[in-house]
Amino acid sequence: MNRGTAVLAALAAVTILPGTVGVASADGLPGYRTADGATTINGTTSAARAPQLKPGPHTDSIKRGEQKYYAVTLDASSSAYFSAVAAPKPGTKVEEYGDKLTLNVEDSSGNTCGAEATPSFRGGGMAYPIADYATRRIGADRTECQKAGPYYLVIGRQGPATSGPDAWPIELDFLNEPPLKGNTPAQPGDGTWSTATPAPPTDPTKRATRGGTGFNDAGSVASGVWKDRIRPGETRFYRVPVDWGQRLNLSAELPNASSGATDFVARALGLSVYNPARGAVGDATFVSYHGKPATAGVFTAPVDYGNRFNPTGSVSAMRFAGWYYIEVSLHSDAAQYFPQGTDLTLRVDVRGNPKAGPGYTKPAGDFSVTPEDREMARKGQTAQEAAKSGTLMTVAYAGIGTGVVLLVGLGAWTVVARRSAAGAPRGAVGPGASGGPGARPMLPTDPTRSVQQGQQGQQNQQFGPPQGR
Repeated sequence: MNRGTAVLAALAAVTILPGTVGVASADGLPGYRTADGATTINGTTSAARAPQLKPGPHTDSIKRGEQKYYAVTLDASSSAYFSAVAAPKPGTKVEEYGDKLTLNVEDSSGNTCGAEATPSFRGGGMAYPIADYATRRIGADRTECQKAGPYYLVIGRQGPATSGPDAWPIELDFLNEPPLKGNTPAQPGDGTWSTATPAPPTDPTKRATRGGTGFNDAGSVASGVWKDRIRPGETRFYRVPVDWGQRLNLSAELPNASSGATDFVARALGLSVYNPARGAVGDATFVSYHGKPATAGVFTAPVDYGNRFNPTGSVSAMRFAGWYYIEVSLHSDAAQYFPQGTDLTLRVDVRGNPKAGPGYTKPAGDFSVTPEDREMARKGQTAQEAAKSGTLMTVAYAGIGTGVVLLVGLGAWTVVARRSAAGAPRGAVGPGASGGPGARPMLPTDPTRSVQQGQQGQQNQQFGPPQGR
């Protein structure tokens, strides 16, 4: 076996574990892609029979008017974030503001641990992924839900009878934020930053990117101007690393239309931002379209641990470093202007120099920015592409080493066989020895997730934060 053959054999042996892509709409728009290794869980209507929810991604579904319970066990030092993403199939009928999720965390006595989250649709009847989190936050400013023990995540779905009757697929995630060294501060962060929106980046060169269907396959971007394509009725996700002390200045742009359409689309282009725990950074921003260029923009507060004590939801969500997610939606009514889809310009400006974090007692995991994260963003890679390129190269080199070992093993086996034929003692070396080159290689994991993922279960089918959370 030569080195090239060893590399090919190693590459052929690698399997990337994909998430499940949701069912496409009637016009071929892709559904939401769930997380790699997400486990199926079935919430119950009774807390007494609630399934145990462990850190990591899970999938379920929820019907209109339904309320589900999930049991969790929490310690007395870590803040816990429970997010839910509702991802009805593109084209599903939803009512603006009326169709929503509700998320709460309760203790075993039924006391609510903070404010309720109520993600809803704001795109003029367009169905797109909506998300937010409920928290059990540890802090010196808190009195409720500070003890270790059993808790419950409670998720409900509200909506009028005029919306679609189908159950919504939902993706749940559970992250623990480590405690700080020393006492947790109980005061707002530095609020002296400017609220005047700066001009967006104007780099003459637009770099190509490809947005994903959701949080799990979001295309990575860094500061600069990026270009993509988007179709009417479609939603695309991007992610950008934002460190402590940094803030985001974002804009999504539609070009002028070449068609002769004249109808006014009131909520044509939507822009939403989510933090690393999938908490909404304020409400979604939708702008109208009438054939001329249109821009939706968002300018966030700087990332600061103390922001969690701020009464403004859009500021409160900027409470930790990590990957921030950008969601861009194009209303299906825009098809009169862009029947074949249109160019989308995304201007990303990560402003400010990174600062030191607050000092966690443990590795911060998802609540941090690494050099690898910045490199992925610079290259415009998705998590899957980064895992594939990095891991395959590692396995390829490992395959080269395996090929060398195999050659040595075959050579030793040949020598032993020859000695045996000559009457020499027979050794135990051979190509079939246990632990040899035929051993199955390790499967790669997602390098962007450092929290415990929970048990690997069966793949599922289809798949502004309130004050004080």
